[in-house]
Amino acid sequence: MYHKCNSVWWYLSAIEYLCDNFQIVPLSKTVKAYSVTEATKKMEYFCAYQDRCHKETLQKLRELRMIPEAIDQIMAHLIQENYLNEERFAKSFARGKFNIKKWGKNRIVNELKQRNISVYNIKSALAEIDENAYLATFNNLAEKRVATLENGTGQQRRKKLVDYLLYRGWEPQLVYEKAEELLG
Repeated sequence: MYHKCNSVWWYLSAIEYLCDNFQIVPLSKTVKAYSVTEATKKMEYFCAYQDRCHKETLQKLRELRMIPEAIDQIMAHLIQENYLNEERFAKSFARGKFNIKKWGKNRIVNELKQRNISVYNIKSALAEIDENAYLATFNNLAEKRVATLENGTGQQRRKKLVDYLLYRGWEPQLVYEKAEELLG
């Protein structure tokens, strides 16, 4: 027996599936069409506002529904005019995440790899971090975290400290030595 209710549900779920998986825009949503010059200006502003990697820029161009030939042309223009520079992006990313979020080198490397940054650029970005400042930040962060750990046995406090520091991307050797020093 055919039910009208089931067919409507199936139709709506099929549309939802297509929109989510194939980047198809339903007719109810209007999408502004950009010319190559408009999209280029928009992307120049996008890249000038903050350093961007190639992956973020490509994603933004795809969101603007640009065709592959236009994407290639715009990307070439952005690189040629120095709006896009992966080495500059990697260096500023590493400095910012270390200074502001207090991330360790492991987390910074993993995040840069997710953005398809080359090994050479990752190494040059990590060279931006001063080793003395790195260790001072690590020690300060560990001591602050230990001060916030009040409850629990020594083993539980140690585990919380280690998990916290490892999550932030600090090297396991440093983390375990510091945990031993601070919590015995």
